[in-house]
Amino acid sequence: MLFEKQLTELESYIPQLEKQNSKITHSNVGWQIDHSLRVMRGICWQLEESNPNNFNSKFNLQKTFILLSGYIPRGKAKAPKSVQNEKEITTESIKEFTEKTKEQISKVEKLDKNSHFPHPYFGNLNKKEAIRFIEIHTEHHLKIIRDMLR
Repeated sequence: MLFEKQLTELESYIPQLEKQNSKITHSNVGWQIDHSLRVMRGICWQLEESNPNNFNSKFNLQKTFILLSGYIPRGKAKAPKSVQNEKEITTESIKEFTEKTKEQISKVEKLDKNSHFPHPYFGNLNKKEAIRFIEIHTEHHLKIIRDMLR
């Protein structure tokens, strides 16, 4: 399955949902896990819902830099409301959300290469670019979690 190693690592942090380190970020581990899952699930859903015949792409320097370097600088962008959770994050809710995310991810490999996701800063990402972005984005948040727990 796509993102299996990253999902396993995210799940390993579930017992530490409430942990926080204000020197690293204002959020707790639970928010970081939930946000990562929301991004994964949302992008995968949008890839599934897109019409590959409507895919178009324009050059975007930021997109190229992120996808090639595999690095997202900290504190430079704010997460859109659609991938922020305003509700309480519990062990049960995050486990349930993880399972729903895995179900959504399982559909991606069968999709057309021109399935796409409209990224708010980078424009349209095709399936390959979207998968790469999810990997980079998830790793970004895993690094934050690791730093928080040191």
